[in-house]
Amino acid sequence: MMVRFRSWAWMICLGLGTSNLPGQIKPLDPTATLMKELTEAYGPTGSEEPVGIIVTKYLRPLVSEIKTDGLGSIIGTKKGNTDRPRIMLAAHMDEVGFIVKTITSEGYVFMNPVGGWRNQVLLAQRWVIMTRKGPVVGISGAKTPHVMSTEERDRMIAMKDVFMDVGARNREEATEVLGIQPGDPIAPDSPFQVMANGEYYMAKAWDDRAGLALMIEALKRLQREDHPNTIFAVATVQEEVGLRGAHTSAAVVEPDIGICLEAGVASDYPGTDPREAQEALGRGPGIFLLDSSMIPSRKLRDFVVEMARRNNIPVQYEVLTGYGEDGAEMQRYHGGRPTINVTVPTRYLHSHIGVLSRKDFDRSVDLLVALLRSLDQRTVEQIRSFGYIR
Repeated sequence: MMVRFRSWAWMICLGLGTSNLPGQIKPLDPTATLMKELTEAYGPTGSEEPVGIIVTKYLRPLVSEIKTDGLGSIIGTKKGNTDRPRIMLAAHMDEVGFIVKTITSEGYVFMNPVGGWRNQVLLAQRWVIMTRKGPVVGISGAKTPHVMSTEERDRMIAMKDVFMDVGARNREEATEVLGIQPGDPIAPDSPFQVMANGEYYMAKAWDDRAGLALMIEALKRLQREDHPNTIFAVATVQEEVGLRGAHTSAAVVEPDIGICLEAGVASDYPGTDPREAQEALGRGPGIFLLDSSMIPSRKLRDFVVEMARRNNIPVQYEVLTGYGEDGAEMQRYHGGRPTINVTVPTRYLHSHIGVLSRKDFDRSVDLLVALLRSLDQRTVEQIRSFGYIR
C-alpha cells in the first residue's frame, strides 16, 4: 500500500523521504566553512580573543609576519614586489554584545549593552556569558502574554529591564557554581546556516565577520601572485564602541591607502525605505559614498568603480546618515589618507541573525583582489594628489 504525504512536515515527522528536501544539509565548501567558524565564535567588543584565534589560524600561512597592536588588533603583513604603497585592509573582529551588570538574589542577570542594540530584538533570545569557568547559556526572559494586560502587551520593554535566565536558583549558584561575575562579556548564541535557496547564509555577527572572511579569501587568491604593493591585513578590535582598534593599528601600519571591509546595510525587505539605505542582496558589493564618520576619497572611489567595470563586477552605492566604520580612523591617520568602505550587503544588522548573499560575497572578493593587483605606487600617488596644487 502506497501512502501519499501531502506536506514535507509529515515526512520530516516520520523520518521519511527527507533526502530530497529543499535546503537539505550539504557539505560546506572552504569559504562557507570559514564563515561558519567566524560567525559562530563569540567575540563581543573587548573580548575578541576567540575570533582572534580563528583569524590568526587562517592568516598565518598567507602572510610573512603577524603581530598585534597594544589593544589586540591583529596585523598581518603580505609583502609584494615593493615596500610601497602600503595598503591597509581593515575588518573588525568584535560584535555587538552585553556585559553582566548585576545578579539578583534569585540568580537572574541584568545586562548592559556594548554597541548599538534596539529594544525590539532583545527578548526571548539565546545568549552565552563568557565566564572564568567557561560559557554559560541563558535566555533573555519575556513575560508570558497569559498574565499581561492589554497595555503591557503593546508596551515596548526598555533595555534596562531586560534580564537573563541562566538556570541559577540564586545569586550564590550563579556566581560560585556557574562563575558569573559583573563585567563578564555576553554574546548572542545563533548558529550559521545555509538557507533553502543555497545562496543566502544566515548567522550572527556578519558585522563584521563578513569583512574578515572577505579579507582572508582575497589573500588566499593572492597567495601565489605578485602584487605591486605591501598589504597589511588588519583585524581590528573595539570597532563597535568608537573605532578604537583602527585608531591604534593605523598608527602601527602607517598606510598610504585604506580599504575598510564591512557588512553593508541592505534595505530590500518590508518596512525599509531606499531613502534610508540603498543596498540589496544579489546586486553585488556596496561602495559607501557617505556615512556619519567618513566621506571617502573621490579619486579612490572612481578607481574602485573603474576596477569593477573592467572586471564586470556590479556595484551598489550607499549613502547613510548614520553608521560608523574603521575607514574613518584610517582616513584621519597622520595628516590624512585616501580611504574607502567596501561592503557585503547584509540584512538585519545588530541582531541575533543576519542574512547575506554568497554571490555578493564572492563578487566582493573579486573586486578586492582586482584592487590589490592594481594599486601600484604611481596609481596611489595619483589618487593622493589634488588638482588645485600643480
